[in-house]
Amino acid sequence: MITQIQRNSNRQRVHDRIRRKMRGTAERPRLNVYRSLNQIYTQLIDDHAGTTLVSASSVTAKLKTGGNVAAAKEVGKLIAEKAKEKGIKKVVFDRGGYLYHGRIKALADAAREAGLDF
Repeated sequence: MITQIQRNSNRQRVHDRIRRKMRGTAERPRLNVYRSLNQIYTQLIDDHAGTTLVSASSVTAKLKTGGNVAAAKEVGKLIAEKAKEKGIKKVVFDRGGYLYHGRIKALADAAREAGLDF
């Protein structure tokens, strides 16, 4: 049986492999996603400057529950709206080592529908 610690270390190894090939810039920041059991968090990161440009999460969105697909859709819309306010239209999607499925896919689709291009 795979433990939670082993599952997270496997995810971290995949994320490190992805990050070796991917960099965010000021013109095209990296849309990073982290999901916990009960919440989902996302940030737009400029890797050259080492700064977070915009962030959104199910906690800041004041959702009743943050661990479901509906919450991920709301967070995707929220990050896209905040990015538009900063003048950001194009991003690089960093799935954080998670499978592109479920909450991660819902967040990405909602961000695309709200106007982010990736």
